Amino acid sequence: MTHLEELLDGADPSRPKLIVFESLYSMDGDVAPVNRICDLAERYGAMTYIDEVHAVGMYGSRGGGISERDGAAARIDVIEGTLAKAFGCLGGYIAGSRPLIDTVRSYAPGFIFTTALPPSVCAAATAAIRHLKTSQWERDCHQDRAARTKAVLAAAGLPVMTSPTHIVPVFVGDPERCKEATDLLLSDHGIYIQPINYPTVPKGGERLRITPSPYHDYMLIDALADALVDVWQRLQLPLDEHALAASGSKSFESTLGPAQNWGWHTPREDYITPDTAVVLQYKERRQPRLPTI
Repeated sequence: MTHLEELLDGADPSRPKLIVFESLYSMDGDVAPVNRICDLAERYGAMTYIDEVHAVGMYGSRGGGISERDGAAARIDVIEGTLAKAFGCLGGYIAGSRPLIDTVRSYAPGFIFTTALPPSVCAAATAAIRHLKTSQWERDCHQDRAARTKAVLAAAGLPVMTSPTHIVPVFVGDPERCKEATDLLLSDHGIYIQPINYPTVPKGGERLRITPSPYHDYMLIDALADALVDVWQRLQLPLDEHALAASGSKSFESTLGPAQNWGWHTPREDYITPDTAVVLQYKERRQPRLPTI
């Protein structure tokens, strides 16, 4: 934020300025300080353009993204989103004031000369948006699965990078072994995860990026941990032996929030009463406290 303010302060006050930023950075899972950025934009007369493609549908009371969650959507000049990811279709959109959108429609060649989405895709996207504007179940379950995945992988001794969002990065630190790890996961375990290498992340920051969905149940998360430990051992990647020892014979508690026991197959009107903590058993594989699938 200090550097951004230095750039704005050093620019000609009469020069048009546009601050372009992501609300949720998909490689680390960190979140932009949206309101603080808007404060600077207003102070220095800059427009704002936020990329919400990794947040729409998943954050905010109606799925509007981080800007909605943080009460900043009305302060943003242009909000970019996707119809893929949380909405399960394809295509994208921008939202803004009527004059701004009319300008883009009239002058942007990337929009004018792009083939329109098929009616079936538009109908599917509209239905998905309408559903997620009123249903909180998917968002709550999604956060539960992400928290559970982080806790189980950490219990297995895997180098899970800290993230406050649903992004679960697992550090590798070597491009060749990062690719080898994903190849082994697919060929030997039937699990597809993309390797994240330079230039997507800095050299030395290579990682696996895992994004659990509401439909990855506890047994699938445990199976993922088993597969990753197997790959890590075969490639001689470092594991936290203290975490492995703790999870091998003794149970431990991890606070995952108020929704960790909600099953994806449970009807919305019949939620299981949530606890505040969950006991994870990595090697003993105690059956999760969920109805049988």
